Amino acid sequence: MSGTILIVDDDASMCDVLVERLERRDYSASYCTRADEALKLLDEQPVDVVLTDLNMPGMSGIEFCERVVDHRPDLPVMVITAFGSLETAVAAIRAGAYDFLTKPVDIDALTIAVDRALEHRQLKEEVRRLRRQVGQREGTGGEMIGDSPAMRELFSMIDRVASAPSSVLIIGESGTGKELVARSLHERSDRSDGPFVAINCAALPENLLESELFGHVEGAFTDARSDKDGLFVQAHGGTLFLDEVGDLPLSLQPKLLRVLEERTVRPVGGDRPLEVDVRILAATHRDLEQSVKDQRFREDLYFRLNVIELALPPLRERGRDILILAQHFIEEFSEHTDQKVVGLSAEAGRAMMQYDWPGNVRELRNYIERAVVLALQEEISTEDLPAKVRGARRNGAGLSQGAAADMLTLQADLSDGRLPTVSELEARYIAFVLGQTEGNKSRAAQILGFDRTTLYRKLERYDIDLDTAVEQA
Repeated sequence: MSGTILIVDDDASMCDVLVERLERRDYSASYCTRADEALKLLDEQPVDVVLTDLNMPGMSGIEFCERVVDHRPDLPVMVITAFGSLETAVAAIRAGAYDFLTKPVDIDALTIAVDRALEHRQLKEEVRRLRRQVGQREGTGGEMIGDSPAMRELFSMIDRVASAPSSVLIIGESGTGKELVARSLHERSDRSDGPFVAINCAALPENLLESELFGHVEGAFTDARSDKDGLFVQAHGGTLFLDEVGDLPLSLQPKLLRVLEERTVRPVGGDRPLEVDVRILAATHRDLEQSVKDQRFREDLYFRLNVIELALPPLRERGRDILILAQHFIEEFSEHTDQKVVGLSAEAGRAMMQYDWPGNVRELRNYIERAVVLALQEEISTEDLPAKVRGARRNGAGLSQGAAADMLTLQADLSDGRLPTVSELEARYIAFVLGQTEGNKSRAAQILGFDRTTLYRKLERYDIDLDTAVEQA
């Protein structure tokens, strides 16, 4: 993980050594021998991490750390000293230091600590940016929140099709927010002044569902003690949202198709059709094309509903949207519970980014509500998260189990009948992982189970070209 490092130490020779070693690890590093000079430089140049000695003439490292934390709370300060003890460590942490290392500094330990500090800062900056975005979400997706490419494309599609009279089929896994998309389409449409009526087609038995959709007349069945308007009539002039339409009983599908084609509805037990002016939005987590092939869903109804298709990405494919949504839910539940929770710790954010979220946004919302209630500090820590989130490790940067397995079961090059050696397989897999991580060596090393030193050694040994690995990914 590259970054700009400022070293503050009155020992110039040690600074030269650290700068040289850090630059060999792809960091940009510079140093100051006086704390007051370093404070001026921080006002003039961008710096990602500060490494400071404790014992310096003039301003001490503790005082310098306090000054930096007061003016730049986003900037991690790591204290390095030859006088390592519990007392100095506690003093440094109380002054706001992010980490504490002792001389002589092991470069591998320093690299790990710097990478952790850089990631901590990036997560902090991301959460702050996302917090601002949460406050500015109106005009993009209403209550839908996100900044991933998939969500930006979805917001664009919503704006483009909202005013069209065409039916829209919203597809996506359970918990992705399909009803929010439907409500956003309605609110942006010419029918926004009309009613928005929603029904879950999987939640009612067939006989009740027919009555709910189309209405009934008095005496149509045992409990029909009076006439009742169906949801089509209730949604007249507005929008009817058919959630989980893939679970609609096969016997009701031709009746729904007739309503969509004729724009009239006949109540159960009635003999007079009623005209309805309704826009249909439907949603499902099922593969309706496969349901058509399996003869569990009518093809003509599928085409009638699927004039325009909007696909919601699962949360695990939305990247930093996980943090956007987490921050939004933190603010929501903090207000409702009077808990003074303002955000996530970097470690909690990292754990949440590693988890696969099979329950999508609904699952995230539940876990954040739990964490806000349990939190003992202003930031949600990993201890406030469920064990399965704390212990989750995704298989790399979006690396699927199948992709990893494909690489591990590489077939022989049959053109010359030669099986590859273990070293050849290792070299190809290292190049593959570097390509999947877009050249991020720290991330690749974590996936491979190496430290950075081992990864660099293997890159040199196998003569792996980073740019080529990324291009071929």
